[in-house]
Amino acid sequence: MHFRTLELFCTIAEQRSFSKAAAAHDLTQSAVSQAMQHLEESVGVQLIDRSKRPLVLTAAGKTYLSGLRGVLRSYERLEQEVRSTSKQLSGQVTIGTIVSVGLSYMPEATDAFVRLHPEVNVKTEFGSNDRVFQMTTEGEVDFGLVSFPRSTKQLQFVLWQQEPMRLVCSADHPLAIQHEVSLTQLMRIDMIGFDRELQLRQEIDQCLSRAGIDINFRMEFDNADSMIRAIQANRGIGIVPEAAVRRETANGSLRVVACRELRMTRPLGIIFRRSGRLSRVASEFGSLLLGRPIESGKRNRSGSGKLTVDTATIDASDTSVVA
Repeated sequence: MHFRTLELFCTIAEQRSFSKAAAAHDLTQSAVSQAMQHLEESVGVQLIDRSKRPLVLTAAGKTYLSGLRGVLRSYERLEQEVRSTSKQLSGQVTIGTIVSVGLSYMPEATDAFVRLHPEVNVKTEFGSNDRVFQMTTEGEVDFGLVSFPRSTKQLQFVLWQQEPMRLVCSADHPLAIQHEVSLTQLMRIDMIGFDRELQLRQEIDQCLSRAGIDINFRMEFDNADSMIRAIQANRGIGIVPEAAVRRETANGSLRVVACRELRMTRPLGIIFRRSGRLSRVASEFGSLLLGRPIESGKRNRSGSGKLTVDTATIDASDTSVVA
């Protein structure tokens, strides 16, 4: 089976059209149709349902696509490894990341990496925590940056950092003028929060509940960026990752509300497939993030994938639900 045919199948699956795939690969539509017919004959099953518009994959086609993406990524990494035997690092690294981490950490890390290795193309794919796990498992990305990292049958993780969570409010919120607040001042306060389906929100709820604090979440969002915009626009208050609000707290549009009784951190980690190995480019980028060789980190995983809480009223240091 020609390698180009496999790439063509992936393009058809993404575009859901023979004509669009033909244009993308500079082929005629007839050539694309014949290539897919030969592919299906080779594997012995129908992969594409041609009776529907736009085209859809059959159940067998979806299974084939899922495995094929990993094969193609492995081949790309092999090519990059061969090219990288020269002195200058080149090729592409694709990193999956949750939105808050991608916006907070990736721009600076990418700029630093490209300055060191100008021949490398760094590509970032954004998604929810579950989506980043999926992209990494299926080989769509070299590695993923997630919160509450965990190991699976296909993946392992390295704990990257414990990111502080901060209580922040808009400059017009009543608590903005106070130097410090107590936990009791948060009782039944209207707050803007993460969607209750997210693990981070569930962990925050449990921590507040153990402290006996009842919060009225009047708006909920599935990502930190939308939550921050809502806090600004609605004179609100919420608990968000520190790095996600650096710009806003620096320009004064948001204020950090000090609460010595409430100190939380969320775990951030780097996830990898257990099978195969990272390309040299991906390994170098991961090592830049970690500040140490990432391959040794993979073999010696340590740390916790839990929300860490250190409060005066909650005897719950590192006792939240396992990620």
